[in-house]
Amino acid sequence: MSPSIFNNKIPGDSKKNRAKILVVTGASGGHIFPALSFLDTLKGRHRDLDTLLILPRLPSTEKNLPIETVGVKVRYISISPIKLSIDFKNFVAILRFFKAIFESIFILLSFNPDFVVGFGSIACIPIIFLAWLFRITTLIHEQNVIPGRANRFLARFADRVAISFQESQGYFKDYKKKIVFTGNPLRKELAKIEKNKALDFFGFGNSKFTILVMGGSSGSHNVNLGLFKAISMMPDRHNLQVIHLSGPGDYDLLKQSYKDSNIKVRLFSFFRDMQFAYSASDLVVCRAGATTTAEIIFFRLPAIIIPYPFAYEHQLANARVLEKKGCAMIINDSELDKDTLKQTIEGLINNPEKIKDMQAKYDLLSSLDANNRLADSVLTLNQA
Repeated sequence: MSPSIFNNKIPGDSKKNRAKILVVTGASGGHIFPALSFLDTLKGRHRDLDTLLILPRLPSTEKNLPIETVGVKVRYISISPIKLSIDFKNFVAILRFFKAIFESIFILLSFNPDFVVGFGSIACIPIIFLAWLFRITTLIHEQNVIPGRANRFLARFADRVAISFQESQGYFKDYKKKIVFTGNPLRKELAKIEKNKALDFFGFGNSKFTILVMGGSSGSHNVNLGLFKAISMMPDRHNLQVIHLSGPGDYDLLKQSYKDSNIKVRLFSFFRDMQFAYSASDLVVCRAGATTTAEIIFFRLPAIIIPYPFAYEHQLANARVLEKKGCAMIINDSELDKDTLKQTIEGLINNPEKIKDMQAKYDLLSSLDANNRLADSVLTLNQA
């Protein structure tokens, strides 16, 4: 292949000359959204690119796949997580993995990509490994500070390893020459909006302190109830306004609870226009998934982060990056049944200079155009 994929691939009208990029990712929103953002950036820059998205055939995949993927070609492989246990479900998962290998071979041979880009999870393993065997150029992208097991395994086979946090380099110390710091791609819809316009979107005024609370794409029972309890105990809660993204599980419970309180709230089980929520808020109370972390960095939001306590403490590592820079404060999930969250929120509300300082500390974090940096990293792979 020539040093640039565009030298011989795109100039003509024939579809046979179009450069082909295959993208594979996991079923979670934290994997799917960066992959879609990357694809959207590629198609925006080079409309003649031929792209294909590979996803695991799981119920959660369809739930996390947004409506706007209509224009993206999608194919599925029969793969699901394999656990270190001996039971029937795990046996089925192993069989599905071998089935996914044969499906991956067929996809690679039929699509014949110039590049394969993986965004993590077990779904990437057969595709990336087979691409390496077939001598197809590959890149893997890691969204979290602590890499997932799939990306740690695949780093030896990938031609390039893109990371979202500088702190991830230590986990890929044997592959330093492959590493490129890109950041985590964000959806193009997430543009900053003038604050008063964003407040108007929710019917809020600009005289009250606005808190955004969210517990991840599915919501978090602990975060939902911990936040409501904290605010409902505040004597000055009438000076607050809350945007609460509850997830479906606690929506009815919170709807009734807020109804009986003296709290101005906009409650959503699911909310798509996050650019308004981020732009309207003075403070966010949230988990520390990779996408959430990237988004609050982009919007420079002072944060109280309650990391999800499982999943190998990936979220704790993400949160600590912001905490060390002074942009965020961390509260353990186990402390949500105490007064810790209430006291922390009150301490920030009563100290506007602290809020301003936390926001200013985002200057210490690298501000990247992650979408274009990742696209450049892929499109220049054969120049490395």
